[in-house]
Amino acid sequence: MATIRPRPIESLEAYKHISPDSGYPTVVHPHYNPKIKAHIPPDPPLEEFTPLKDRGSHADPEKKALFAVAKAVDLTESIGTELKDAQLSQFNHQQLDELAALVGERGVVFFRDQDLTIERQVEIFGHFGILDKHTTQKDTKHFVVRGSNADWRAVSKYTPWPMMEFHADTSFEINPPSYSLLRMEEHPEVGGDTAWVSGYGLYDELSPNMQQLLEGLHAIHTSRFQYETTIDYFNDEPNRPPVDTHHPAVRTHPVTGLKALSVNLTYCTGFAELKKAESDALLQFLNLHIHSADDHYVRWKWAVGSIALWDNVRTLND
Repeated sequence: MATIRPRPIESLEAYKHISPDSGYPTVVHPHYNPKIKAHIPPDPPLEEFTPLKDRGSHADPEKKALFAVAKAVDLTESIGTELKDAQLSQFNHQQLDELAALVGERGVVFFRDQDLTIERQVEIFGHFGILDKHTTQKDTKHFVVRGSNADWRAVSKYTPWPMMEFHADTSFEINPPSYSLLRMEEHPEVGGDTAWVSGYGLYDELSPNMQQLLEGLHAIHTSRFQYETTIDYFNDEPNRPPVDTHHPAVRTHPVTGLKALSVNLTYCTGFAELKKAESDALLQFLNLHIHSADDHYVRWKWAVGSIALWDNVRTLND
């Protein structure tokens, strides 16, 4: 669910510190914002748990039950499938398992003109596993996403969090969410698209030597920059304190057996096994690699009633 609303850049603490010479802010790190230091998150960090078996492992590989009620149209060769002539709200457990398998293969699955309610959305998503709670989520069962048309190129001068880069949602958690589901309730007349890149494709396009290097590395994920920016720019209050985790830079899907690059530009700051200069250089290369992946990229034009369900570990979205 997304509403595109402008947010003035002046909401940043930096704009309270204007240079008398240039008339622009002296770049102030958010730590200078007293609200960050004063905020006490009400919840503890999430504890690690053993994930349930991926629902795709229970599916019929041919997906006969799913394709009996929905027509699958691939949007690109590499990633993205739209299911037509079907209502997600009516899927039974077998069809949901086959949908999970399809997401595992295609990365992201789309629907249009859906009648799904919040209650049914929560029920369906609970079929796929243990429900996650976003760090700023207020409702116990769902998270409302609101867009913005602010100039992120300007905002990024004054906050350390690259919030509009390709990312996997809350990848910094000790148990990152396996799936994400977004339903559109409001939408502007123009804009508001979302793009996804296939982690499978990103891995496959690397040379064997680079694949081997990355398979031996752990990416450093952190929520610290998001935590600070959430308070400084969005004037919100995170539920949990910031965390840092290490996750494999390459992950293998438990059902498809395919390997995927699992490094994103929003939450990853380097690699545990490398020195800083090496980490910085590798991240710079992967930034170019991700943004050059036109052949493993799909762009979705939203409308009210549209739904996207995607693999949150083996795709990146922006």
